Amino acid sequence: MAQQSPTSSLAPTADEMPLLGLGTWENDNPSECADAVKTALEMGYRHIDTAQAYGNEADVGRGIAAADVSREEIFIATKVWINKLGYDDVLKSTQRSLEKLGIDTVDLLYVHWPSDTYDPVETFRALDQLVADQKVDRVGISNFEPDQVDTAIEQANTSIFANQIEIHPLLPQEELRDHCRERDIELVAYSPLARGAVFDVPEITAVAGTHDVSEAQIALAWLREKGITAIPKAVGHDHIHDNWASLDLKLTTSEIEQIDSIERTDRRVDPRFAPW
Repeated sequence: MAQQSPTSSLAPTADEMPLLGLGTWENDNPSECADAVKTALEMGYRHIDTAQAYGNEADVGRGIAAADVSREEIFIATKVWINKLGYDDVLKSTQRSLEKLGIDTVDLLYVHWPSDTYDPVETFRALDQLVADQKVDRVGISNFEPDQVDTAIEQANTSIFANQIEIHPLLPQEELRDHCRERDIELVAYSPLARGAVFDVPEITAVAGTHDVSEAQIALAWLREKGITAIPKAVGHDHIHDNWASLDLKLTTSEIEQIDSIERTDRRVDPRFAPW
Protein backbone atom coordinates (compact mmCIF):
# COMPACT_ATOMS: atom_id res chain seq x y z
CA MET A 1 0.00 0.00 0.00
CA ALA A 2 1.39 3.43 -0.94
CA GLN A 3 2.53 5.71 1.84
CA GLN A 4 0.36 8.80 2.04
CA SER A 5 1.56 12.31 2.69
CA PRO A 6 1.16 13.64 6.24
CA THR A 7 -1.41 16.34 6.67
CA SER A 8 -1.01 19.85 7.99
CA SER A 9 -1.13 20.16 11.76
CA LEU A 10 -2.55 23.69 11.65
CA ALA A 11 -5.72 22.85 9.80
CA PRO A 12 -8.66 21.30 11.68
CA THR A 13 -9.43 17.67 10.91
CA ALA A 14 -12.19 18.48 8.43
CA ASP A 15 -9.83 20.67 6.42
CA GLU A 16 -6.73 18.51 6.24
CA MET A 17 -4.32 19.25 3.41
CA PRO A 18 -1.42 16.91 2.61
CA LEU A 19 1.92 18.55 3.41
CA LEU A 20 3.49 17.35 0.16
CA GLY A 21 1.82 17.74 -3.20
CA LEU A 22 2.59 17.64 -6.90
CA GLY A 23 2.96 20.99 -8.62
CA THR A 24 2.19 21.24 -12.33
CA TRP A 25 3.38 24.73 -13.28
CA GLU A 26 5.06 24.67 -16.72
CA ASN A 27 4.09 21.04 -17.20
CA ASP A 28 2.46 21.81 -20.53
CA ASN A 29 3.08 18.56 -22.39
CA PRO A 30 -0.37 16.91 -22.27
CA SER A 31 0.76 13.28 -22.01
CA GLU A 32 3.64 14.05 -19.62
CA CYS A 33 1.36 16.07 -17.37
CA ALA A 34 -1.32 13.38 -17.19
CA ASP A 35 1.30 10.66 -16.64
CA ALA A 36 2.99 12.67 -13.87
CA VAL A 37 -0.31 13.11 -12.02
CA LYS A 38 -1.17 9.42 -12.37
CA THR A 39 2.31 8.36 -11.26
CA ALA A 40 2.26 10.65 -8.25
CA LEU A 41 -1.18 9.57 -7.09
CA GLU A 42 -0.36 5.88 -7.39
CA MET A 43 2.90 6.50 -5.49
CA GLY A 44 0.94 7.96 -2.57
CA TYR A 45 0.64 11.69 -3.26
CA ARG A 46 -2.80 13.01 -2.40
CA HIS A 47 -2.41 16.72 -3.19
CA ILE A 48 -2.42 17.96 -6.79
CA ASP A 49 -1.97 21.66 -7.63
CA THR A 50 -2.79 23.36 -10.93
CA ALA A 51 -4.15 26.69 -12.21
CA GLN A 52 -6.14 28.17 -15.04
CA ALA A 53 -3.03 29.96 -16.29
CA TYR A 54 -1.06 26.72 -16.55
CA GLY A 55 -3.25 25.57 -19.43
CA ASN A 56 -3.17 21.98 -18.17
CA GLU A 57 -6.29 21.52 -16.04
CA ALA A 58 -7.72 19.05 -18.56
CA ASP A 59 -4.46 17.07 -18.57
CA VAL A 60 -4.41 17.05 -14.76
CA GLY A 61 -7.99 15.82 -14.86
CA ARG A 62 -7.03 12.99 -17.21
CA GLY A 63 -4.26 11.95 -14.84
CA ILE A 64 -6.63 11.96 -11.89
CA ALA A 65 -9.16 9.88 -13.79
CA ALA A 66 -6.51 7.38 -14.89
CA ALA A 67 -5.09 6.83 -11.39
CA ASP A 68 -6.37 3.96 -9.27
CA VAL A 69 -7.27 6.37 -6.46
CA SER A 70 -10.75 7.50 -5.50
CA ARG A 71 -11.67 11.16 -5.87
CA GLU A 72 -12.51 11.38 -2.18
CA GLU A 73 -8.88 10.71 -1.26
CA ILE A 74 -7.44 13.50 -3.40
CA PHE A 75 -6.96 17.15 -2.44
CA ILE A 76 -7.20 19.18 -5.67
CA ALA A 77 -6.31 22.86 -5.91
CA THR A 78 -6.55 25.31 -8.80
CA LYS A 79 -6.34 29.08 -9.20
CA VAL A 80 -8.33 31.84 -10.89
CA TRP A 81 -6.17 33.91 -13.22
CA ILE A 82 -5.80 37.69 -12.89
CA ASN A 83 -8.04 38.57 -15.86
CA LYS A 84 -10.94 36.47 -14.49
CA LEU A 85 -11.37 37.99 -11.04
CA GLY A 86 -14.53 40.00 -11.64
CA TYR A 87 -17.65 38.51 -10.07
CA ASP A 88 -19.13 36.88 -13.20
CA ASP A 89 -15.75 35.79 -14.54
CA VAL A 90 -14.84 34.05 -11.29
CA LEU A 91 -18.06 32.03 -11.47
CA LYS A 92 -17.78 31.19 -15.16
CA SER A 93 -14.08 30.42 -15.22
CA THR A 94 -14.31 28.22 -12.13
CA GLN A 95 -17.11 26.23 -13.73
CA ARG A 96 -14.86 25.70 -16.76
CA SER A 97 -12.02 24.63 -14.47
CA LEU A 98 -14.26 22.05 -12.82
CA GLU A 99 -15.30 20.70 -16.21
CA LYS A 100 -11.70 20.45 -17.40
CA LEU A 101 -10.64 18.71 -14.19
CA GLY A 102 -13.62 16.36 -14.41
CA ILE A 103 -14.80 17.10 -10.87
CA ASP A 104 -17.88 18.58 -9.24
CA THR A 105 -16.09 20.37 -6.42
CA VAL A 106 -12.54 21.64 -6.03
CA ASP A 107 -10.94 21.28 -2.60
CA LEU A 108 -9.14 24.63 -2.72
CA LEU A 109 -9.59 27.58 -5.10
CA TYR A 110 -7.00 30.35 -4.99
CA VAL A 111 -6.93 33.93 -6.22
CA HIS A 112 -3.72 33.49 -8.24
CA TRP A 113 -2.40 37.07 -7.84
CA PRO A 114 -3.94 40.25 -6.37
CA SER A 115 -3.61 42.02 -9.72
CA ASP A 116 -5.39 43.21 -12.87
CA THR A 117 -9.15 42.59 -12.41
CA TYR A 118 -8.80 41.73 -8.72
CA ASP A 119 -11.35 43.58 -6.60
CA PRO A 120 -11.46 42.37 -2.98
CA VAL A 121 -15.20 43.00 -2.67
CA GLU A 122 -16.36 41.43 -5.94
CA THR A 123 -13.75 38.69 -6.13
CA PHE A 124 -14.52 37.33 -2.68
CA ARG A 125 -18.25 37.80 -3.15
CA ALA A 126 -17.95 35.38 -6.06
CA LEU A 127 -15.76 32.96 -4.12
CA ASP A 128 -18.25 32.98 -1.24
CA GLN A 129 -21.01 32.17 -3.73
CA LEU A 130 -19.02 29.23 -5.10
CA VAL A 131 -18.63 27.90 -1.56
CA ALA A 132 -22.38 28.34 -0.96
CA ASP A 133 -23.05 26.47 -4.22
CA GLN A 134 -20.75 23.64 -3.03
CA LYS A 135 -18.47 24.00 -6.03
CA VAL A 136 -15.54 25.07 -3.85
CA ASP A 137 -14.66 23.65 -0.43
CA ARG A 138 -11.98 26.15 0.62
CA VAL A 139 -10.87 29.60 -0.50
CA GLY A 140 -7.21 30.51 -0.83
CA ILE A 141 -5.02 33.40 -1.88
CA SER A 142 -1.68 33.36 -3.65
CA ASN A 143 1.15 35.90 -3.72
CA PHE A 144 -0.61 38.10 -1.15
CA GLU A 145 1.51 40.38 1.03
CA PRO A 146 0.52 41.09 4.69
CA ASP A 147 -1.77 44.07 4.02
CA GLN A 148 -3.51 42.19 1.21
CA VAL A 149 -3.93 39.15 3.44
CA ASP A 150 -5.77 41.29 5.97
CA THR A 151 -7.98 42.85 3.30
CA ALA A 152 -8.91 39.39 2.03
CA ILE A 153 -9.85 38.29 5.54
CA GLU A 154 -12.03 41.38 5.94
CA GLN A 155 -13.86 40.91 2.64
CA ALA A 156 -14.39 37.15 2.56
CA ASN A 157 -17.24 35.59 4.49
CA THR A 158 -15.49 32.25 4.01
CA SER A 159 -12.31 31.78 6.04
CA ILE A 160 -9.11 32.20 4.04
CA PHE A 161 -7.58 28.74 4.19
CA ALA A 162 -4.13 29.18 2.63
CA ASN A 163 -1.71 31.62 1.06
CA GLN A 164 0.42 30.05 -1.68
CA ILE A 165 3.71 31.90 -2.06
CA GLU A 166 7.29 31.32 -3.11
CA ILE A 167 9.13 29.88 -0.11
CA HIS A 168 12.41 27.95 0.03
CA PRO A 169 15.71 28.18 1.92
CA LEU A 170 16.78 31.12 -0.28
CA LEU A 171 13.52 33.00 0.32
CA PRO A 172 12.28 32.02 3.80
CA GLN A 173 9.63 34.77 4.02
CA GLU A 174 9.69 34.95 7.83
CA GLU A 175 7.56 38.08 8.17
CA LEU A 176 4.84 36.85 5.83
CA ARG A 177 4.93 33.39 7.39
CA ASP A 178 4.42 34.85 10.87
CA HIS A 179 1.65 37.12 9.61
CA CYS A 180 -0.30 34.22 8.11
CA ARG A 181 0.22 31.93 11.07
CA GLU A 182 -1.08 34.55 13.46
CA ARG A 183 -4.26 34.53 11.37
CA ASP A 184 -4.50 30.72 11.13
CA ILE A 185 -3.80 30.74 7.41
CA GLU A 186 -1.90 27.78 5.96
CA LEU A 187 1.24 28.36 3.92
CA VAL A 188 1.82 26.55 0.64
CA ALA A 189 5.25 26.83 -0.97
CA TYR A 190 5.52 27.02 -4.75
CA SER A 191 8.98 26.73 -6.33
CA PRO A 192 10.11 25.03 -3.09
CA LEU A 193 13.39 24.02 -4.75
CA ALA A 194 14.03 27.60 -5.91
CA ARG A 195 13.66 26.35 -9.47
CA GLY A 196 16.77 24.20 -9.03
CA ALA A 197 18.91 26.76 -7.20
CA VAL A 198 18.93 24.67 -3.99
CA PHE A 199 21.28 22.23 -5.74
CA ASP A 200 24.01 24.87 -5.69
CA VAL A 201 23.94 26.03 -2.06
CA PRO A 202 26.89 24.75 0.02
CA GLU A 203 24.94 24.62 3.29
CA ILE A 204 22.21 22.49 1.71
CA THR A 205 24.70 20.27 -0.12
CA ALA A 206 26.55 19.62 3.14
CA VAL A 207 23.38 18.50 4.93
CA ALA A 208 22.40 16.38 1.92
CA GLY A 209 25.77 14.66 2.05
CA THR A 210 25.30 13.82 5.72
CA HIS A 211 22.05 12.02 4.93
CA ASP A 212 23.13 10.72 1.50
CA VAL A 213 20.08 12.27 -0.14
CA SER A 214 19.46 14.97 -2.74
CA GLU A 215 19.41 18.68 -2.01
CA ALA A 216 15.76 18.61 -3.10
CA GLN A 217 14.91 16.29 -0.23
CA ILE A 218 16.68 18.59 2.23
CA ALA A 219 14.76 21.66 1.02
CA LEU A 220 11.44 19.80 1.21
CA ALA A 221 12.21 18.40 4.67
CA TRP A 222 13.18 21.91 5.85
CA LEU A 223 9.80 23.23 4.70
CA ARG A 224 7.98 20.38 6.41
CA GLU A 225 9.84 21.14 9.67
CA LYS A 226 8.44 24.68 9.36
CA GLY A 227 4.90 23.32 8.92
CA ILE A 228 4.74 24.51 5.32
CA THR A 229 3.09 22.53 2.55
CA ALA A 230 5.30 22.07 -0.51
CA ILE A 231 4.14 21.45 -4.07
CA PRO A 232 7.30 20.77 -6.11
CA LYS A 233 6.86 20.27 -9.83
CA ALA A 234 8.12 16.91 -11.08
CA VAL A 235 7.55 15.01 -14.31
CA GLY A 236 9.53 11.77 -14.49
CA HIS A 237 9.11 8.86 -12.09
CA ASP A 238 12.56 9.27 -10.52
CA HIS A 239 12.07 12.96 -9.76
CA ILE A 240 8.57 12.37 -8.39
CA HIS A 241 9.92 9.56 -6.21
CA ASP A 242 12.91 11.55 -4.96
CA ASN A 243 10.61 14.32 -3.73
CA TRP A 244 8.34 11.72 -2.14
CA ALA A 245 11.30 10.15 -0.31
CA SER A 246 11.76 13.43 1.57
CA LEU A 247 8.89 12.33 3.82
CA ASP A 248 11.23 9.80 5.45
CA LEU A 249 13.87 12.44 6.19
CA LYS A 250 14.23 13.98 9.64
CA LEU A 251 16.52 16.99 10.04
CA THR A 252 18.28 17.73 13.32
CA THR A 253 17.89 21.06 15.07
CA SER A 254 21.44 22.00 14.15
CA GLU A 255 20.82 21.14 10.49
CA ILE A 256 17.71 23.31 10.44
CA GLU A 257 19.71 26.13 12.00
CA GLN A 258 22.44 25.64 9.40
CA ILE A 259 19.89 26.07 6.61
CA ASP A 260 18.26 28.99 8.41
CA SER A 261 21.64 30.73 8.49
CA ILE A 262 21.96 30.89 4.69
CA GLU A 263 22.55 34.52 3.80
CA ARG A 264 21.95 34.28 0.07
CA THR A 265 18.56 35.55 -1.11
CA ASP A 266 17.12 34.51 -4.44
CA ARG A 267 13.52 35.19 -5.43
CA ARG A 268 12.82 33.15 -8.56
CA VAL A 269 9.33 34.41 -9.51
CA ASP A 270 9.02 38.17 -9.92
CA PRO A 271 6.54 39.27 -12.61
CA ARG A 272 5.96 42.94 -13.36
CA PHE A 273 2.50 42.82 -11.68
CA ALA A 274 3.77 41.35 -8.41
CA PRO A 275 2.58 43.23 -5.28
CA TRP A 276 5.97 43.51 -3.56
